[in-house]
Amino acid sequence: MQQVSSVRTAWGRGRRRVVGAAGRVPEGLRRARARLAGTTRDAGLATAEYAVVMIAAVGFAGLLVVILRSAEIRETLTNLVRDALAV
Repeated sequence: MQQVSSVRTAWGRGRRRVVGAAGRVPEGLRRARARLAGTTRDAGLATAEYAVVMIAAVGFAGLLVVILRSAEIRETLTNLVRDALAV
């Protein structure tokens, strides 16, 4: 059995909400509200995924810096650029 109760907000206006028999918002209604508001349980996953991608990108950049500082690679790239500009 659901009840309708009035909740007073900080501005003094009343807001109606549906509560279940135990005084809690029913699970289906809570999920529907979360979907409409765009706040589902996996809302923070995008931020975590960006963090993992950024850590991988920084690691890859560090690896490139180490590789490009070697003398053989630097000489190969220099010769490649010289040949390209000589045409």
